[in-house]
Amino acid sequence: MDKQAFSRRDMVQLLGVGSIASAVLPTAACAADQPKRKLGYAIVGLGSYATRQIMPRIKECEFARLTALVSGTPEKLERYGSEYNIPRTHRYSYAEYDRIRDNPDIDLVYVILPNSMHAEYSIRASQAGKHVLCEKPMAVSAAECEAMIAAARKANRKLMIGYRSRFEAHNRHAIELVRSGFAGTPALITAEHGFNAQPNQWRLDKPMSGGGSLMDIGIYSLNAARYLAGEEPAEISAMEYTDRSDPRFRTVEDRIDWQMRFPSGLIANCVSRYTSNHNAYRVTGDKGWVGLEPATSYAGQQMWVRANGKTEQRFVPALPKNQFVGQLDHFAECAMSGREPLVPGEEGLRDLRLIEAIYRSAREHRAVKLA
Repeated sequence: MDKQAFSRRDMVQLLGVGSIASAVLPTAACAADQPKRKLGYAIVGLGSYATRQIMPRIKECEFARLTALVSGTPEKLERYGSEYNIPRTHRYSYAEYDRIRDNPDIDLVYVILPNSMHAEYSIRASQAGKHVLCEKPMAVSAAECEAMIAAARKANRKLMIGYRSRFEAHNRHAIELVRSGFAGTPALITAEHGFNAQPNQWRLDKPMSGGGSLMDIGIYSLNAARYLAGEEPAEISAMEYTDRSDPRFRTVEDRIDWQMRFPSGLIANCVSRYTSNHNAYRVTGDKGWVGLEPATSYAGQQMWVRANGKTEQRFVPALPKNQFVGQLDHFAECAMSGREPLVPGEEGLRDLRLIEAIYRSAREHRAVKLA
């Protein structure tokens, strides 16, 4: 079994009482029942994230392999098909996409497309009888997320969202420390994410992206605040500032800041930017704090903690699998075992509902109470 794969209930119990090592021990019960064949991934969309981060790591997977490619660019299908020894029968254009139904070498579909295409291609993959891993944000509306969940449920297939940081050692250890009471009772979370967006990319085109920085880098602030808090917010207040004279921001927002109030009294202050660089979070309690910077990057995370009046850097042991391999293998293992993923479609839906509330608060200049 995947050493990083366990249920949400298991995670909550383990993180409160054990070390990061105990949180990733294998569950021996289902290891013997797993098939020896590695499950096959079809990668849908051959952009830089797929080709530079995901595809090179599939060869490291214990439970998965790369078996098919889907792209609208014939040159990419030829180039990466040759590089990864994908037969021509397993290379699909978007027009041929539904033919994946007939390919028994495809068990899992990883949708890595512009946000506005997530729902359609995830739903069609579920209808084709495939398990679906979809990049974040899950879709461009809560309604689309609900349709994706319904399609997977109807097909009796798994649906998982690509929150890779949930499989990264420092982030998992931060959750563990907060749950264990290391910093005392949490009172404040700060989460900041941003980068200088370059012009002429789909992320800056609202019909493709569904929004600006919040629908891209800002989701890291939002999701981190939620997994660090361990509870759902009750109220959101947001404020946007965008220089519309900047040609990058004709249709999407640049800066959006928001505050979330949780039922326990915990407050989270979150930042999303397309014009400055941020990648950090901190949880402050009545006994100290836990912080990461960088927090959610592809590599290089660093942790600092403060307790008993002393601040120090904490070195976190690497997990047996890096965040990319851990995520890919976890989903394959869930498809094999029938267990629910750590970050199922419902997790993506929660973020989209909150994103809609953030946009509403910023637009209407008022706090939005959440059900």
